[in-house]
Amino acid sequence: MTNAMLVAALAIVALMLTTWVVSVLIKNASIVDIVWGFGFVVVAWAVRITVDGDSARQNLITVLVTLWGLRLALYLGKRNLGHGEDFRYVLMRRKHGEKFPWVSLYTVFGLQGALMWVVSLPVQLGQADDSVSVGPLAVIGTLIWAVGFVFESVGDAQLTRFKKDPANAGKVMDKGLWSLTRHPNYFGDAVQWWGIGIIAAEAGTAAIGLIGPVVMTVLLTRVSGVPMLEHSMAKRRPGYAEYVARTSAFVPRPPKQL
Repeated sequence: MTNAMLVAALAIVALMLTTWVVSVLIKNASIVDIVWGFGFVVVAWAVRITVDGDSARQNLITVLVTLWGLRLALYLGKRNLGHGEDFRYVLMRRKHGEKFPWVSLYTVFGLQGALMWVVSLPVQLGQADDSVSVGPLAVIGTLIWAVGFVFESVGDAQLTRFKKDPANAGKVMDKGLWSLTRHPNYFGDAVQWWGIGIIAAEAGTAAIGLIGPVVMTVLLTRVSGVPMLEHSMAKRRPGYAEYVARTSAFVPRPPKQL
């Protein structure tokens, strides 16, 4: 297991340093958001290729992480590229001036790399244990992952179609999955990681990797996901307060009748 954790750490350091150099050259730190999902794919394959374990579990985890990570990276790449630097990094750049490239190395790229390593613990540990092969927990975990994948991918697709319609400019998206939860994409993201964590946990000691989905869920619900987006939406979207009052923040449920 130590080997898997080391391989993952080295892969993340190499990826984040490369991404940081590119961001300095193009003066756009936003590319780190696109690399976030892709980084987990790199971790999964780096461990799969270099570490021995139960091949069935290794293949299952690697495939699921690849599907999640590549879909997210492609979606964010299509959405973000060509639209300039995200306002979060613009504000940081203004604050730190010429020091920003060096500041971003540890506050943006280093921090996200560290979080990537922690969240990917089930990917690392689940592939490094061959004491137990795949069984009922793997099936349960895969089904849970599939539910999350549907919520995240369908939610993103519904929002994309909504934004493309000029008639929806300035309006709140409250149709489809967005009527059940204000953040179907974030909910789906968290659920997929719980699925991967459960698959890994079947290996016994790899249950330590459940730290990963816990951290991912906290990030999405308490730190950089829901709170940051809702603070922005409340300012930019008339009627958002009413949407908040009737719609679950995270876990899907039928909307309240106001």
